[in-house]
Amino acid sequence: MATKDNSDSPTEPKKGKSKTPKKAKESVLKQKSPAEFFSENKNIAGFDNPGKSLYTTVRELVENALDSAESISKLPVVEVTIEEIGKSKFNSMIGLIDRERVDEELYDDYETAKAREKRLAKEAREQEIQAKSAASGKKVKESAAKASKGRGEASFFRVICKDNGKGMPHDDIPNMFGRGVVLKLVLLSGTKYGLKQTRGKFGLGAKMALIWSKMSTGLPIEISSAMKGQNFVTFCRLDIDIHRNIPHVHLHEKRENKDRWHGAEIQVVIEGNWTTYRVFVAFVTSLYQGIANFALSILFSSFQFLISGKMLLKQSKILHYMRQMAVITPYAQFVFKFVSETADKNMTIQFARRTDVMPPVPMETKYHPSAVDLLLIKRLIGETSKLNLLQFLQHEFVNIGKSHAERLIGEMGTEFSPKTAVKSLTSQQIVRIHQLFRQAKFGDPSGDCLSPAGEYNLRLGIIKELHPDMVATYSGSAQVFEGHPFVVEAGVSVGGKNVKQSMPARLGYTPMHATFQKCLFNGCTIGVATHDYADSNLSGGLNIFRFANRIPLLFEQGADVVTRTAVKRINWGNYKINQTQDRIGVFVSIVSTKIPFKGTGKEYIGDDITEIASAVKVSIYFLPFPFRIRLVVSKTFSLKNVFPFYIVWFG
Repeated sequence: MATKDNSDSPTEPKKGKSKTPKKAKESVLKQKSPAEFFSENKNIAGFDNPGKSLYTTVRELVENALDSAESISKLPVVEVTIEEIGKSKFNSMIGLIDRERVDEELYDDYETAKAREKRLAKEAREQEIQAKSAASGKKVKESAAKASKGRGEASFFRVICKDNGKGMPHDDIPNMFGRGVVLKLVLLSGTKYGLKQTRGKFGLGAKMALIWSKMSTGLPIEISSAMKGQNFVTFCRLDIDIHRNIPHVHLHEKRENKDRWHGAEIQVVIEGNWTTYRVFVAFVTSLYQGIANFALSILFSSFQFLISGKMLLKQSKILHYMRQMAVITPYAQFVFKFVSETADKNMTIQFARRTDVMPPVPMETKYHPSAVDLLLIKRLIGETSKLNLLQFLQHEFVNIGKSHAERLIGEMGTEFSPKTAVKSLTSQQIVRIHQLFRQAKFGDPSGDCLSPAGEYNLRLGIIKELHPDMVATYSGSAQVFEGHPFVVEAGVSVGGKNVKQSMPARLGYTPMHATFQKCLFNGCTIGVATHDYADSNLSGGLNIFRFANRIPLLFEQGADVVTRTAVKRINWGNYKINQTQDRIGVFVSIVSTKIPFKGTGKEYIGDDITEIASAVKVSIYFLPFPFRIRLVVSKTFSLKNVFPFYIVWFG
């Protein structure tokens, strides 16, 4: 049978509707707004998942509050409240009526009768094993609650942060939150006039929390703010148009300021996850009575717990963050509240202020020649008010005087002269300047622009939060890496409360009342303190606390330069310290105009910068030497609770 070849014969048009051949779509370059970019890459700013997003939101708001108060030399008072919002309440907030499930098998968490029977049988066996272990006096290990097969329902939280800072101008608030993303992106590498030590990692602050709120709940953010001396409080409710990067203002008004309060209060509702870790074991009055409900108030010299309900206090990363922030900023007062729909989960923790000594406000500094790149040089040329090359080199960079600038210009070549118009420099000439900056010798930048916590504050923060038996602190002089100054401060503590999990002391704990006497010993200043009671039945080990520009770093600890130095480069046996049994706290704070973070989340400092690694090792190495004599005596004669303990610091 012959077949017809359609490719050789023309195709007759079919009757009916004629089809016009579709044209290929032309590729269109779509420009994304900064807000849209960060919404699609939220993990870059620390919003990887609901749990991390809740933590990052609190961290950004707290750090903004501290910066605001310190900018007007006001001792910070920061109040943080996290309110748990149930499904019904959230639905009512967005105007959604609750609806019961109709088709159960449609849902991801559906459990068949056979699977339910199997799960209940397994739980019954585990309870029987635990009961037998408890009856025989063995330690009972409570099995962790396993997540169901389904993804489960989302959890929502209202985060409120209030401070006593400088506040925000009434007219600027919408743009600061709704359009400020693009402004901050310009400043990620520094300020208009140079570099400055800052707490933030990305410079996004509460703006990323607003973006996350828009993505997860769709609810607007609420801002109340008043500046010093104002007789009104600005109230603003807004969200953000992510695609256009502009604010959408729902309400913007002035309200009466009866209390003459100044500062800011920010409220945001987001999806989150309150990840918990057990802090201390339940107290059982009788094996058969179970866990008794009670109300307990424990007062420490550093903070106060008020816990209602079961004696099962659980702690999240947020509480670890708040506690470490209290260590590095003992001049601030923090109040943390967790409000749950279940009353026995409510908690209030106050981290009291213990000093009025504040670090100086960080100062802006100009760029060091060895720390600039081509783009930055071009930007400085475009923004400078200087006319010629000589003035440009003198006034836009540190450590370049007139004679040094003239020598640099002479080295650049015959096409350069001191009177060369800086705005007329070609791209090739700018490359020549950059090459010379990388090869020439310059003096090190000064560390006067930095604002470390201070040895006194670091020592006081460690004492008030951990109550160690011994502590030594150190503050180094300014050093330089890649043209950026940095300062390393460190502390080493032995004994005291469990530094791993912030464990409260036993019920019979007596708050420490320390008295200090200063004397000189081997070039060190020593303070002697006595205490009423030291808890010695807590787990030991090496516990590392890391700080960068006076903020705690809680994630990716293993790769950090501080962790690697403390674990691999310090021989604790030389100080008569047992690295696995003694309760050792290692505190290292690094401040700089540029923190060399690694990874997209900026959660750790790399171990590949020789200058920083050496400075960290030196800061830790000499601290525990004065501990040796007392450790030998206390371990030999078991006189730990008889001898006074020593608080040692380098002057």
